Order: sequence, then C-alpha cells, then structure tokens
Amino acid sequence: MNNEESRTNIGTPVPDASSPEKLREQVEHTRDELGHTVEALAAKADVKAQAKEKAAAAREQASEKAALVADQIRGKTEQATQLVKDRTPEPVREKTAHAAAQVRESATRAGQYVADKAPDPLLEKADRAASLARANRTPLLVGGALLAAFLLVRHSRGNR
Repeated sequence: MNNEESRTNIGTPVPDASSPEKLREQVEHTRDELGHTVEALAAKADVKAQAKEKAAAAREQASEKAALVADQIRGKTEQATQLVKDRTPEPVREKTAHAAAQVRESATRAGQYVADKAPDPLLEKADRAASLARANRTPLLVGGALLAAFLLVRHSRGNR
C-alpha cells in the first residue's frame, strides 16, 4: 500500500496534484482547522480562565437562588401576616393598634428629647439606625404586632 492509499484510508482527502488552486484551498482549510484545534487546547490548558468562568457561573447561580429564597420568604411573611390578622380577635387588634399608636407617640417624644440633649455624632448614628428601621418597616411591624398580640393574650389568660 503506497502513501496516497493510506491517506485515503484514514479519511484525509488526497490532494489533486493537477490543481494548485485546490491544493492551496486544502492547505488553508487545514491551517484553519489546526488553528481552531490549538485554540481549543489552549483554552483547556488555561486553568485560571476556567476557574474564573466557574466562579462567575457559581455567583450567578447563588444570586438566582438568593432571589428565589427572598421571594419565598416574602410570600411566607405575607401569609403569616394574613393568618395573624385572620386569627386575631377584633378587640385584640384594636388594643394592639392603640398600643402601637401610644408607642409611636412615646417614641416621638423620646426622640425629640434625645435630639435636644444628645451630641451630634450620636444623632448621626441614631439617624442611620432609624433609616434602616424605616427600610425594613414591614418585618418590624409584623414582629411588633405578633409580640403585642402574644403579650395581650398572655395577660388576658393570666387575669382569669
């Protein structure tokens, strides 16, 4: 078996010696394939780039999961809030609302007193804490309402 036959047997086309144009095209095609192969091998050998890609994919996946969990928590919080509202008797809700109003009024008075007496750096820190509380108002209100309802129910059972 000669050299040309062995090339034909392995699937590599035998160049037509009569056409230099075809020979050039095949050489160019082979160079392109070789270039792609070298690039693919270089990419596989670049461990740092692969690690960066995997880290980016992991970050994206974690971000998606965090968003999903946050949505689930919001949904559960809304369900719990509605459940508490549905199961809390009207007199308890009224007392809770009245107590919350009194707490707000007392907090306003205390805040004004502190603002009049406290040094500026302390006021700045308190302002940041108040901003944080305003940003998370719903969970704080739900927690306060649950606590007030619990204390009222406990107090009413203790008086019996």
